[in-house]
Formats: sequence, structure tokens, C-alpha cells
Amino acid sequence: MNKVQPLIPSLGLAQLEAVSENALQVVSQVRSAMLAPESRKRPPSYNSSQLADLCGIDKNRLQYLVKKGELPSGAREDSTRREWSLNEARTWVRSLRADRLRDPSKAPGATITVANFKGGVSKTTTAAALAQGLSLRGHKVLVIDCDPQGSLTTLFGVLPDTEVNEADTILPLCAGEADSVMSAVQKTYWEGIDLIAAAPLLFNAEFLLPSRQKTERGFAFWRVLDDGLTAARDEYDVIIIDTPPSLSYITINALIAADGVLMPLPPNALDFASSAQFWSLFTEVCGGLFKAGGDDKKFSFVDVVLSRVDRADAVSVAVRQWIGSAYGPHVIPVEIPKTSIAASASAEFGTVYDLEPSSVQAKTLKRARDAYEQLADYVELQVAGVWAHSAQVVSDVMKRG
Repeated sequence: MNKVQPLIPSLGLAQLEAVSENALQVVSQVRSAMLAPESRKRPPSYNSSQLADLCGIDKNRLQYLVKKGELPSGAREDSTRREWSLNEARTWVRSLRADRLRDPSKAPGATITVANFKGGVSKTTTAAALAQGLSLRGHKVLVIDCDPQGSLTTLFGVLPDTEVNEADTILPLCAGEADSVMSAVQKTYWEGIDLIAAAPLLFNAEFLLPSRQKTERGFAFWRVLDDGLTAARDEYDVIIIDTPPSLSYITINALIAADGVLMPLPPNALDFASSAQFWSLFTEVCGGLFKAGGDDKKFSFVDVVLSRVDRADAVSVAVRQWIGSAYGPHVIPVEIPKTSIAASASAEFGTVYDLEPSSVQAKTLKRARDAYEQLADYVELQVAGVWAHSAQVVSDVMKRG
């Protein structure tokens, strides 16, 4: 021990504050550079092959419909090539997939909460990519960032530290200053997706909700977000909520507001163990709340999706078997691979849907995007089931009335 240099405790709060300020400045600079409107967050455009794939038709049918002139004809890049904007592409999709869209007069929108105890499991990326995938199927989507870190907010081109005010978040709802989330909704660069943002100030909700529970008679803190989504469910086909990596007051609200839950889960032993703790603690906490308040909650679906899957990792094979044994039919037949393309998109504060095919390896991008396309297809079927059930409930009520 004589040769060991004494390590004197010298890092106080002042030093840590300096480190924090420097880190925030660097993050802000990186975000500003990557999210500059002229260089980053612009919606994609689509050529004729891509548009035909979106609409589920062949190119001959597409050309016929272009000549017919009832749908946007796109802009000519040269004498033969056409490009359609995201807005134009969604117009095509909504027209040709009309039978798969929600009838607002019959059913409210479906709410999906993406949740996991752990960070780094692709939770936020999955929420963003799912929203984009569903919008490309013609649905109108609202994404709600409930994580004070504001990662989902960043993915949609808004800087949490400088561009998000309290009124842009669910905080007024949590404080009892608003009874709906609609005043917080803002447009995004992606046609068909609106955003309710998050920022560090959202941490205040963790104090406001229990405080109201103590002072307001009959107040149920776990139902605040659910009640606040009533108007949004009329306006949007799908609402996707991203949560903090913890079972907080906000996370409980997000789960209680959901029709379905999506848990991204890497085939990793520690992540698997954490997921079991998540469900155990959630059911224990809600069981106590519901018993005291005479409340109840039932989900239409609970999906466990394997994320960040590296098929070259021999250890993950065993963990995948554990996950299958633990969650059975809740493990959906879709896996999100761990790819360099996904990492590149994340580094640029985007998803695989934001990448230009010409900027990356086409095969790798297709593999990564195909996985999210399969996820969107799978979830879309479940969402349709939620709409059908809601329509049936409304119909039964009207018959009895």
C-alpha cells in the first residue's frame, strides 16, 4: 500500500456542475449541428418503386393511376423519374388503403405505451420508428414523450434544452392546470406525426402528482394522462407514448393510459432479469392502487419484441430461450437486429426511416428497415383489433340506450 498514490476527495458539487455544464454545451452543439433544418430533419421523398411498395401495388398500376390524375403526380426529377413528397405519398396510401384506416365515427384511436426499466434497449428508437411506419400506412399518429431526457423529442427535431417550454409537455396536465393534452401538441417535420415534447422540467411531475394525491380528495394520480387523452383519441388513429427507464409516476400513468404495451427487450441476461422486475413491481404497485381505489386495468395486448439482436452472439441464443419461456405468446415474431445502420441513424438523431438509401449500404439498410416494417405490420393488425372492439362497445351501448 506504500506505493499507492493517495486519492484525495476533491470533486465537489461545484466541480460536477462544471462538468455538467460542459457536457450539456457539447450535446447542444452536436444536436444543433445534426438538427439544423437545412441539413437534417427533412422528410424523405419517394420514387415510383418506393411509392408502389408503400401502396401495395405494382408499378404498372401506379403508372395507370398517375395518368388518371386523381392522385398527386409527383415532381419530375428528369425526363423519366418522378419523386413524391411524404405528404403526397401519404395521400396515395390513404386512398389505396382506405379500408384499413380508422373510422373516427365508430372508434377512438388506440394508445400504445413503449416501456422498459432499462435504458439502452432501443425503446425510444422503437417508438419513433413505429410511429413513422404507421404513418406510412396512412395513419395519423401522436407521439408523446414522457421521458424528461427528451430523447424522442430530439428524434423529431426539437431540442429539449432550448426549444421546449412547460406548455409543450404534459406537465400542465400533471399540475392540474389543463384537462387535455391537446394544447401541448405541435407539428413535426414528418407529415402525419404530431408531438408532445419532453424536457428536464418534466421531472417536476414526479412531485406534483403525489402532492395532488395528498391534497385533492378522490384524486387518482394514475389516471391523469388517461383522462387527458380523451380529445386526442378522437383526433389521432394511434397514440404512442415513450416512457422513462423507470417505474415512475409518469410511467404508471403511461401504462394505465395504454390499450397495448410494447416492451423492447435485448436478448441479454441483465436486461431479461430487469424486465421481470419491471412487471413484478408494476403489478404490485397497481394492485395496491386498484384495491384501495376500486379501479381496474386490462390491456388488449402486451408485446415483447426482441431488440438489438446479434445473431452472431452465441450467449444470446440461450437468453432468447429464457425470454420465450418467460413471456410465451407475448414474444412477437419480429426481431429488431443490431446493425451498423441503426447505430448510424441514432448517431444522427434519427431512425432507419430518416436515412437516404444512397447514403448507406442498401442491403444493410433494407435489413434494418424491413424489421421495423414487420413490426409496424404486426402492430397495425393489433391496433385494428382495438378499434374493432371499441366500435363494438360503442354499438352495444347505443343499442342499450
